[in-house]
Amino acid sequence: MARYQIAGLQVEMAPAYPLLQRQAAAYEQPSDQPPDMTLTISDRRMAQKRHDFPHFSCEDCEYFFLGSDFYTHLLDYRGCMIHASAVMVDGQAYLFSAPCGTGKSTHTGLWRQYMGDRAVILNDDKPAVRQQDGQLCVYGTPFSGKSDLNVNRRAPLKAICMLAQGSENVIRRLSPGEAIPLLMQQTVRPASADRMGSLLMRLDEILRAVPVFHMACTISEDAVRTSYEAMSGQPYDRVKAR
Repeated sequence: MARYQIAGLQVEMAPAYPLLQRQAAAYEQPSDQPPDMTLTISDRRMAQKRHDFPHFSCEDCEYFFLGSDFYTHLLDYRGCMIHASAVMVDGQAYLFSAPCGTGKSTHTGLWRQYMGDRAVILNDDKPAVRQQDGQLCVYGTPFSGKSDLNVNRRAPLKAICMLAQGSENVIRRLSPGEAIPLLMQQTVRPASADRMGSLLMRLDEILRAVPVFHMACTISEDAVRTSYEAMSGQPYDRVKAR
């Protein structure tokens, strides 16, 4: 099996199909250390998944279900997945989360359009958030949904924004009580009670560490200005591409 470093963890797996092989290539890192986790999908499990999801190819099953296994094991290492598009600007990570089809990738695409090379997508769909070395960080992972937008980098988490479509750009900070059910809808909820407890602890850490916002937005540069200034506390003009 090959060895990969994903979210600061030693992951052992042997991708059999091109999709995961391609996505994971940038994370491959040989190591003599024992793996933190080993990801496999047996022939029997593959057959069951193909039966349950007949529209999935073997390649799709390997990619999606090994990804799901990774994020489940991540809970054992003070981490969790947030269904979000994660963008890094000036060494800080910002998460934009929303139900599928709302436009989180569209919004972070606008950050890239208007901020240029200063904005880097860490993971466009399923970033890992993990406490490491006393800091809450966002990591790119090879498991990025339908998109191949991910990089093997990390950055401290600055803020989270829950997006909704709107006719104007309006952002407000959420209370923890408002934020927790929204975050719960955008993560992997494990079956075991122990891991569910770990997930709740991880979400509590996030809410204690960073602000969570709600924003109704348009597809415009003003939407970028509104979200960046609220989430970073900095003027937009300092990062706007010239």
